Amino acid sequence: MRDSYIQAKLIRPDAIRLVVFSALPFERLEPVLLIDDVKSGVLHPSITQTMPQLASLEYTLPRPLELGHSYFLVFPQFGAIPLDVSEATEFPNFESDFYYAGDDLGFTYSKQETRFALWAPLASKCSLLYRKRGDENWLLQVMERTEKGVYRAKLKGDYEGYEYVYSIVNSEIERKSTDPYAKSSGANGRVSYVIDFSKTGDALGRECLPVLDSPTSAIIYEGHVRDLTISSYTDIKAKGKFLGLSEEKRKTKDGLPAGLDYLSSLNITHLQLLPIYDYQTVDELNPDSSYNWGYDPAQYFVPEGSYATDPDDPYSRIKELKTLVKALHRKGIRAVMDVVYNHVYEYQFSVFERVVPNYYFRKRRSGKMAQTSGCGNDLASERLMVRKMILDCCAYWQDEYGIDGFRFDLMGILDAETIKLVERRAKRKDPSFVVYGEGWNMGGEVNCPLAHMGNYQLLPGVGFFNDFYREKMKAYFKGDLEAMQPFKNALVGSCVDFIVGPHFLDARQSINYVECHDNATFFDYLSAQRGDLSEQEKLDLVCLANSTILLSFGVPFIHAGQEIGASKWGEDNTYNKGDHYNKFSYSLLGKRKWMYDYFRNYAKFRRQSRFLHVYDPRVIFTAVDITDVDDALHVYFVDANLIAPRKGLEYFINPSPKPICFHLNAPSTVLFDHKGNPGSSRVDDAAAPGRSSLVVCLP
Repeated sequence: MRDSYIQAKLIRPDAIRLVVFSALPFERLEPVLLIDDVKSGVLHPSITQTMPQLASLEYTLPRPLELGHSYFLVFPQFGAIPLDVSEATEFPNFESDFYYAGDDLGFTYSKQETRFALWAPLASKCSLLYRKRGDENWLLQVMERTEKGVYRAKLKGDYEGYEYVYSIVNSEIERKSTDPYAKSSGANGRVSYVIDFSKTGDALGRECLPVLDSPTSAIIYEGHVRDLTISSYTDIKAKGKFLGLSEEKRKTKDGLPAGLDYLSSLNITHLQLLPIYDYQTVDELNPDSSYNWGYDPAQYFVPEGSYATDPDDPYSRIKELKTLVKALHRKGIRAVMDVVYNHVYEYQFSVFERVVPNYYFRKRRSGKMAQTSGCGNDLASERLMVRKMILDCCAYWQDEYGIDGFRFDLMGILDAETIKLVERRAKRKDPSFVVYGEGWNMGGEVNCPLAHMGNYQLLPGVGFFNDFYREKMKAYFKGDLEAMQPFKNALVGSCVDFIVGPHFLDARQSINYVECHDNATFFDYLSAQRGDLSEQEKLDLVCLANSTILLSFGVPFIHAGQEIGASKWGEDNTYNKGDHYNKFSYSLLGKRKWMYDYFRNYAKFRRQSRFLHVYDPRVIFTAVDITDVDDALHVYFVDANLIAPRKGLEYFINPSPKPICFHLNAPSTVLFDHKGNPGSSRVDDAAAPGRSSLVVCLP
């Protein structure tokens, strides 16, 4: 074999291709097929192609090979060569032959027995390795192959707290893996655990949540568990942890609310948490040694251990995340989970590739792995068992942890049917559930519709981050008056044929924002684009942006720190840059309390103003009029029934440096002055100073 290399691969259910690289002269090769170490007959090539030092031979089999067995080709010249069956995942009938609809993948625990089920259709052998926590030696039980390529094992007795992993043999290569459906883990994903869910708590405070009539009734605030709790400027005890964000009555050094109480004081309805599932690039045993937002998934069903007080305790991360969700619910705040199903961290080492090689990840037509996101290899969500994993996972987080919504990272890479099924299943259980994501059209070579904004009509119940809104607001507010007219369309949810064509079916699909975690903050954007502005002028524009988002039709979205004009010192995608760039600045909150109050007042107004929750484009088009007042916008509600019991309501958005004055048709009451303060004064003329908004109404 020193001068030769030989590989055998199953290319069709009834055909094997042999490739030989050899410096030796070619000779006819007629191997014996060995099935589970039993001779099955001699194979004769049906096609032979040769060239110097290279030969390709194809063998047609008398009958299709059945997966789940050990296969070798034995040559007098070369000895035994294992047969690679990984291409079977591409065979036309693979999905129908091996799709498993059951709900028992992973472990099923009771005090009397624990059952294990692993979908591994290519494998010729799977074994369960298990041990009591703290033991050095593993026990082994060979698993039984059952229907649809599911391997099963059963342990009689009480195995709560036991560690386990699987040993899987694919194409005669043995690899060990944690459970793709693991629900609990040791630190850094070394082992999976059997746990008793009755000990993790099930009172999640859902009864504290009012019904959400529409996504447009939401105010979504985006934050990160560590960022919101790590600051030394607060008395939060469990800094950087799930429990830290669940602590009540915590204060800053200025006496302002911190953590959970700060979130509650903002008048938001939803907290979107950056990834809280288990991810790869933070050492859970030493979380201060590195930093990451968590867009590098490792275990989809397991909470992140660096946010737990004891990541090696199989219950710690579960109980403490449930404590956080329950605390949010009791404050009337819904929990949205940022989910990343478009890629994993290093696919070749992932649990999926270990268990079922060549199945879970997309390939381009060239055969290369698809890497559309630039962050890792694309999950093939359109494949039935990948879709099932995503659906099972989403249902699990909703049912077990009380999650109230999903934000899909790079949703445009996933197929539309999977997203539609996630949304339908979630809303059947909870009509108030929200589903939205990044709908960028990033291309791809998938022969099915993807969940990007261009396919918004296929996903009527799903929201999309409205980059049209973001870019037109940023341009208009920095002084580009060409963006003023199209921004009118953004104000009404980008769902009407007005100035430009509609982007969405209705305003529920429009997530209105100006910054999020992986953009530059709006303050930093203004600093880069308008170096002539003073700090106060930039902060005034940030406040104006915040009030405008809250006064727009659609779903308002605010990034943590945006309400006080936070900066990342010119950096944008700070996913691994540490606390200095990412932590919420509670000291800045004390210095800019006026901005905090400004945001709270407008958020409260939006929550109380049902007319701003309207989403039907037909109603919006007939009920709202937007006109120009110099370089500012005047938004007027034509339909008094929409704003009843008020007789009239209008507001002014003035990002220009010049004050605007507008004569009102009747004496009106100032609801919010240019500083965002609730007002009660009667005026005949509206006056909005430069870089401010003003809201007035007829009494």
